[in-house]
Amino acid sequence: MHWAGQSRRGSYAVMLLMVAAATLAGLVLPGRVGSAGADLLYLLPVLAASILYGLRQGMAASICSALAYNFFFTEPLHSLHISDPGNILTVLILLAVASVSSQLAGRMRTSARAAQESAALNATLVGFARRLIGCAGEQDVGEAICAETGKLFALNTMYLSRTGGALAPSAGESGIPLSSIDMAAAGEAEALGLTTGRGTGRYNAADWTFFPLNAGDRVVALFAIAKDDGTEPIAPGRMPLLESMLDQAALALERVRLEAEMQGVSQLRDRDRLRGALLSSVGHDLRTPLTAILASAAELKRRNGGSGDLADALESEALRLDRLIGNLLDMVRVEAGAIRLNLEPIDLTDAIASAAEDVRHSLAALDFSVAVPPDLPLVTADPQLLHHCLINLLENAARHAPAGSTVTASARECGDWLELAVTDQGSGIPKGMEEMIFERFTRMTGSDRDGGTGLGLAIVKGFADAMGLEVRAAGRGGLPGAELVIRFPDSKLVRLSEVACG
Repeated sequence: MHWAGQSRRGSYAVMLLMVAAATLAGLVLPGRVGSAGADLLYLLPVLAASILYGLRQGMAASICSALAYNFFFTEPLHSLHISDPGNILTVLILLAVASVSSQLAGRMRTSARAAQESAALNATLVGFARRLIGCAGEQDVGEAICAETGKLFALNTMYLSRTGGALAPSAGESGIPLSSIDMAAAGEAEALGLTTGRGTGRYNAADWTFFPLNAGDRVVALFAIAKDDGTEPIAPGRMPLLESMLDQAALALERVRLEAEMQGVSQLRDRDRLRGALLSSVGHDLRTPLTAILASAAELKRRNGGSGDLADALESEALRLDRLIGNLLDMVRVEAGAIRLNLEPIDLTDAIASAAEDVRHSLAALDFSVAVPPDLPLVTADPQLLHHCLINLLENAARHAPAGSTVTASARECGDWLELAVTDQGSGIPKGMEEMIFERFTRMTGSDRDGGTGLGLAIVKGFADAMGLEVRAAGRGGLPGAELVIRFPDSKLVRLSEVACG
């Protein structure tokens, strides 16, 4: 206020000097100007005072100019008495000029001031954004916003984030500790996504004001400000600048989060690619010695007249190992999207019989039955992929069914679907895990899905998805065991009437 008052007094002094200069000019040049034209000289100090200082100084300049003009240039001279009504008009004109010119000048100054403030605001935001671009992590973003806002607004600043499940400061410097009411305000700001604390109407007794920083649709951190004297930390007029900086900080946090996720996805993709290459390499490298083992087992059976427990066991385990290697290679094909379909009508009775023949050694200790009605329609599928699906379903049931129990392969029509089911009498599937058993490398201890490599059912789902089929798992309605089902939609069914017409 002292500076403003000093500036106002100086403006009035300059205004008086300009009026005096106009008066002196009118007196020095009476022959050139004349008393009749002297009033025009006073327009200069009136316009200058109005433009430079505003309405008050312009009005003062017009009054002083009118008095000086009346005193020095109108009859009677050296008297303030106005004898000519025209001189009154001169005074009124000077006042009108002062009013209009000061208003125009005020608008120009307001526009210029607004432009300067906007330029300064944009420069501040650009500088802050440039610093945020260089931030490589959340901690860098927190330190940047605390440093920039603290310097710009002369405030105590703090950045709070969750570390180890607890909300705590991770950036910023302040001598004002967080009280219990401050922590309560911070908790509500995080939970509700609203500004809380000093000057907000929510926990107004807190020393700090807390602003939520959102990444997407969730609050990832809080920014807090406070003043040493405990007053409201920021004036309402400066709040838009702070909010703009907080919005930029929130965008930077979102960028950092997305970059971290992309890096994680890239690492997972690299690991999956490496694992796929490893599985493919191992699978192909094992095929050669496995072929030699199978040939040796066949030779042993030939020498023993086509029988022999040792040769049978060797051949059975070698075939089982061959199927495991096939599962590995099939999983690589599923993940690589390299499955090529050769769709054709298939009779499910023949498909089940073919798969059961390939796993006959696994089913030897079980009572295996087939229940497929003779009037069921054919299904459209890839013969090789469906064969692999059935082999894995039968082996899964054989692995987990008790010796001497029944494993059933059945088919039935259910509305617009045809269901191919394999049921066993094991201990079943834990409730809520029906979808999980089809994930890769899933082995559920304590159910009839433990053991094995955890790839068989994942391959069933991958091949079924490739053929446009559905798979599901369920219990047996209170009976022991599980039921694994491949579902064929109506579009995959081929009726006998359609075959005849074709």
